[in-house]
Amino acid sequence: QVQLVESGGGLVQAGASLRLSCAASGGTFSNYAVGWFRQAPGKEREFVAYLASNSAYVVYTDSVKGRFSISRDNVVNTVYLQMNRLKPEDTDVYYCAASRLPSLRPGMRTIATGYDYWGQGTQVTVSS
Repeated sequence: QVQLVESGGGLVQAGASLRLSCAASGGTFSNYAVGWFRQAPGKEREFVAYLASNSAYVVYTDSVKGRFSISRDNVVNTVYLQMNRLKPEDTDVYYCAASRLPSLRPGMRTIATGYDYWGQGTQVTVSS
């Protein structure tokens, strides 16, 4: 069973940066497509970023393009989300996710049901 553990969240001021990490264990991480989602209380989980297993293809939601960057290190089985120029509207619980597939079809990359494994989430709070 694959386990994902996020870290790196916190409370920052608008304009600051954070780097989230997601450590994977229990599977062949290098074979998995990965993604980051976020969720506010009472709202649906929202797609943030996607990265294929070989890092050949990346997708971002429009609101984070140019500010966030997803990357992975298959040697240490970790996926990262570098978040720059944070805004108060980025405040959410952030979740990493992994698919058993190395790459997802376009229609599956941005929806939660496209992924098989989830972390427990890490809170990001951006004050104005």
